[in-house]
Amino acid sequence: MSDFSQGYSTPVPPTGAPGQLASWGQRVVATLIDWLIIVVGYIAVFIVAFILGSISNTLGVLIGLIGYLALVAASFYFYYLNGATGQSPGKRLTGLKVISETTGGVIGGGAGIVRGLLHILDGVICYVGFLLPLWDAKRQTIADKIIHTVVVAGLPSQPMGPNLFK
Repeated sequence: MSDFSQGYSTPVPPTGAPGQLASWGQRVVATLIDWLIIVVGYIAVFIVAFILGSISNTLGVLIGLIGYLALVAASFYFYYLNGATGQSPGKRLTGLKVISETTGGVIGGGAGIVRGLLHILDGVICYVGFLLPLWDAKRQTIADKIIHTVVVAGLPSQPMGPNLFK
């Protein structure tokens, strides 16, 4: 495992990795975009379930349950994308990428899901793990340290879907 703090005044990513290590602020913006997508989905599901629930309680509960499960699956899909491609929708829009600190490549979908679940540890003690990139030499959270990943910046921002205006 490489140590970014040795001989460098600023953190640098692994050899061959694109860009520089992402700042805490860049990571927060990407995460907020991901959360916003999920929260908007939850609000839409709640509204539709409430409206249909006024027609039929069973229909409202069924739509609410299906919508909730779909949004949980979407959250896991975002974790999967972080591992498989290095970019969730928020990271894609902000030009960030999750990479292995040892190889500089993507970590794989399964490891991305595990990394996402390990973020629970980042929030266990007053969210210190999420604040760790503010002073850590490699700008890693606890989950990043366990999975051996870093987040790099400097990639071109990309839209989440096809460009419909061409």
